[in-house]
Amino acid sequence: MPPLRPASRRLRRPALLAGLVIAALAFTGCSAESTTPASPDSADAGTITVTHARGESQVPAKAKRVVVLEPVALDASVALGVVPVGAAVLNEAAGIPSYLGKAASGIQSVGTVTEPNVEKIAALKPDLIIGTESRHSALYDQLSSVAPTVFLASQADPWKDNVKLVGKALGLADQADTLLADYDARCNEVKAEFAVEGKTAQLIRPRDGLLTVYGPESFAGSTLECVGFTTPARDWQNSISVDLSPEKVLEASADLVVVTTTNVDDPSTMPEAITANASSFPNVHLVDQSYWITGVGPMGGLKVLDDIESILRDAQ
Repeated sequence: MPPLRPASRRLRRPALLAGLVIAALAFTGCSAESTTPASPDSADAGTITVTHARGESQVPAKAKRVVVLEPVALDASVALGVVPVGAAVLNEAAGIPSYLGKAASGIQSVGTVTEPNVEKIAALKPDLIIGTESRHSALYDQLSSVAPTVFLASQADPWKDNVKLVGKALGLADQADTLLADYDARCNEVKAEFAVEGKTAQLIRPRDGLLTVYGPESFAGSTLECVGFTTPARDWQNSISVDLSPEKVLEASADLVVVTTTNVDDPSTMPEAITANASSFPNVHLVDQSYWITGVGPMGGLKVLDDIESILRDAQ
């Protein structure tokens, strides 16, 4: 195995990610019509109707104090220029992901994604809350008593569909479509530059003594596929990921293997099961977990694509 290197931080288009937020802020400053206007007899002409996992809800046409309870809603909201006042985090130690930039630095934690704190949410006086049915079903009535609440069906749903629903909830459906189109264009750009068709790629997340391998329906897995890689075939058991014991590590081998870590500069974070089988993992790279796993959304997607491009360019 060659010396382990983190995915290069050298960006071909360093202004693109920042441009997402800048463009979104410009969008939100414009007077745009909602794609789903409220009914004529709505008591509040400043609302729109959003269909979501719990039915229909009347929400502000231009919400200003948003609380989000899922990473995809956090990423999409920031990308759309509506920086939430509060967000649930994966864990309190990690906090708000740094890849979101300075725009997100003032967001308040309202607990974790699995245990959001309703009192903290209420204290922020939100005018819109975005959560998920799969995680927060038992809290819907409480949350709805605080502010209009929109639920994604699941955090594991196709991430682009969730971005679109967040866009609708914020009254920025067209802008959300534009962000996704920008992501697709970036995929095509990387795909056109590097001939990876026919090659396999596997994303691995070490955790709790296991190796979690991610499939083509996962966020980062689908991003690897969008540039031309194929995920090694396996029974994904109707899930986006499968856990392997270290003894089965060879099942995770591929032409390109990317392993998530909280510190890409520390080669010791590479699982021992992989380093002990170096000949089966000739092309393995550490990548930042904050956006490869948890940074679901257009901003995280562009960061993943930057890493993929850097890995492929360094291999030339």
